[in-house]
Amino acid sequence: MTRFETAFAKGPALVCFITGGDGDTASNLDALVAGGADVIELGMPFTDPMADGPAIQEANLRSLAKGTRTADIFRIAAEFRQRHPNVPLVLMGYANPMTIRGPEWFAEECAKAGVDGVICVDIPSEEDAALGPALREKGVSLIRLATPTTDAARLPKVLEGSSGFLYYVSVAGITGMQQAAQGSIEDAVAKLKAATDIPVAVGFGVRTPEQAAAIAKVADGVVVGSAFIDIVKQHGDAAPGPLQDYTASLAEAVHSAR
Repeated sequence: MTRFETAFAKGPALVCFITGGDGDTASNLDALVAGGADVIELGMPFTDPMADGPAIQEANLRSLAKGTRTADIFRIAAEFRQRHPNVPLVLMGYANPMTIRGPEWFAEECAKAGVDGVICVDIPSEEDAALGPALREKGVSLIRLATPTTDAARLPKVLEGSSGFLYYVSVAGITGMQQAAQGSIEDAVAKLKAATDIPVAVGFGVRTPEQAAAIAKVADGVVVGSAFIDIVKQHGDAAPGPLQDYTASLAEAVHSAR
């Protein structure tokens, strides 16, 4: 079984996001794992993160101001893999850093660092050739996004070549600003699960254990991001303790739905 399959086989999984290079990233990642995160998303800082709200935009700028480069993200990923051999690690970001040296280079670096999957926000499924084949050749999952505007005609194209899990963006907007009504999430997840066997994880706007528990009752995973970024901003290098505590509260809520 892949690391993704193992993580999701246990029941609803908690997927946690932080931006690489923002704060003490290695210690922050360790805190997420210690708190009970099942899957980690590591953000690749980029100057124009179009899908992200103010919290993650600011985290990108903080990271870039420190001089974080793509090589640093791969170093962080490789060191994480050595410390945590069984936790799935996803790189999440945008096309420019992933393709500027060629998709084959990026896919090779992902494989060498032990990265399990990649979410590229601004390469739609219709442009899969820009990155998908290179990742699949190296055994790295391309994790696609579905949204409230993904209709039945387009969904098969989104699912084609997708693996690891499907990330359902529950609101038509940017991260961290609002949460969709539970009823709309339940309807959307039911439609997606009827169309694919890969796990469906729901994110955008999830902040409280109560919200996470409600989603975990219907989805295969719950994605939380901006709330972690807020903790890193507030606590700086002292963030690992608060991150672990917050992760534990979410993990208990998500895992109790098993």
